[in-house]
Amino acid sequence: MTLAWEKRVRVQFEGDAHVQEDSCGFNGANAWIVDGATTLLEPLDLPSASNPQWLAQQLNTVLAESTASTGGVRALLAAAVSTIDARATALVGSERVRFPSAALSVAQLNEQGVQIASLADCSVVVRTHDGATHLVRAELPDTRVELEAARRTVDPQERARLLCLDRESRNTPGNVWVARREPEAADHAHVVQLGPPELMVMASDGAWRAVDLGIVAGPEEFLERTSTTLGALALLHELRAHQDRIGEVADDATILTLAPRPTPSPQP
Repeated sequence: MTLAWEKRVRVQFEGDAHVQEDSCGFNGANAWIVDGATTLLEPLDLPSASNPQWLAQQLNTVLAESTASTGGVRALLAAAVSTIDARATALVGSERVRFPSAALSVAQLNEQGVQIASLADCSVVVRTHDGATHLVRAELPDTRVELEAARRTVDPQERARLLCLDRESRNTPGNVWVARREPEAADHAHVVQLGPPELMVMASDGAWRAVDLGIVAGPEEFLERTSTTLGALALLHELRAHQDRIGEVADDATILTLAPRPTPSPQP
């Protein structure tokens, strides 16, 4: 039996920076979403409109070229990052700390259902055939900084310094793990095995702001609103209008909704 995804919805809105630093796609049993992290450290000279855009586009290409559906999501993630590391060597040598990073979630259909691996804050919502709705997401990257900033009531300059220190410590023991150049990040990914999926939506944090801001009540309503292209477009337009009203800087927003491709009935 061949397991494969089919597309229901793919919608992307650029943020206020007008440089698309998200990417998403699917190929066979594999699906993914990438959200490039805003540059905080001194940028490298990578051949793209921004360093995060280069990484998001490269990860998208690498994952699209992979047809592997064995070994699980950790193996898929590690192989993709290994390829990025090899490509980066020719451009920036061994530089890692200043290299762009990204939130990344990958999903792979298997005989048990769907396996998902997440690094950082892309959100994956799955409705399984038993009617349950599941939210899969790893650690929010800046949560520790925000908690520390709130505890100490720091000024904006100190908060920015804390964010830079946090960025410099990523992909080290005891700190946040993201998609960058270290294949071992796959060992630190949040991995969940779910039962057979009926519908799945993968969203970047810019799209998930619709939940954070209370435009939708939670994962179940988010899945319903993004199950059609018209619904997803309406939701993102509503989100942008709300962000404009409250003066919030809009991030790139990406929604990819998929369902397993129906298996042909056996011939009599």
